[in-house]
Amino acid sequence: MRIANVGGRLTLLTARGAIDAATASDGRFSSDPQAVYEVFDDFRQWAARQGEPASAGPDPMADLTKLGSPAPAPRQVFAIGLNYRDHAAEGGFPTPEEPPVFTKFVSSLSGPVTEVPLPKGSVDWEVELVAVISREARKVTVAEAWDHVAGLTVGQDLSERQMQLSGPAPQFGLAKSHPGFSPMGPVLVTPDALPSREDLEIGCSINGEEVQKARTSGMIFSVPELVSFRSSVVTLYPGDVIFTGTPAGVGAGRKPQRYLDAGDELHSWIDGIGEMKQRFLPHTTA
Repeated sequence: MRIANVGGRLTLLTARGAIDAATASDGRFSSDPQAVYEVFDDFRQWAARQGEPASAGPDPMADLTKLGSPAPAPRQVFAIGLNYRDHAAEGGFPTPEEPPVFTKFVSSLSGPVTEVPLPKGSVDWEVELVAVISREARKVTVAEAWDHVAGLTVGQDLSERQMQLSGPAPQFGLAKSHPGFSPMGPVLVTPDALPSREDLEIGCSINGEEVQKARTSGMIFSVPELVSFRSSVVTLYPGDVIFTGTPAGVGAGRKPQRYLDAGDELHSWIDGIGEMKQRFLPHTTA
């Protein structure tokens, strides 16, 4: 199953076209894309009766700028650091024995095609696989974890490195939560609709130059391990979002270091899910 947030409305993507869920279900399901995660099992059963799902090819939406985040208002947004060995190495860090966890703020979420104002500092890119929770999860096992995942989407964990690393303690949450710093999309794909939910090609380019490329099978901690680990400490709620970490190739790990400039176009993708495009605007003091 593939679903999207089209103009703020929950939309099911099928082989015969896009279906507005609220209209087609006669109001059984809300038009609010975030609300579907509270009733995700029921929605999947209903969606299965609407015809063949859309393929994993090009998205059927003619205008990607109309798409919002597939999970626009989660209660919690979590992120993982150093979840690929080569990314840990490029930063000079050892391979972690447990997932390093931080949070991002909901106000930073946006859709897959956006213009992002650059704040003061050095803004870096981090393409990531993002998982969205479908069932409340508390102390779930790794074996149970996929049953608590609604689906997967593409994300960017944009990061302003100066704030992130300044001060007496790192400011990960704030530095990664400027407006537009957490784009997601273009669609949410249920794990069963992917050829291999554990092994997807992921990458991004800047102005056509490839800067990151890897496979999600290279993650140190898999999606089920991340869900299980987090649920051992906090309760995960339907619609919560987990950014699962980025592979090597970020700007801070380059010699010389490289950061995003006004006018740059960032293209991010994960095979079987889709692509996003961000264009960066000049920093202003207004």
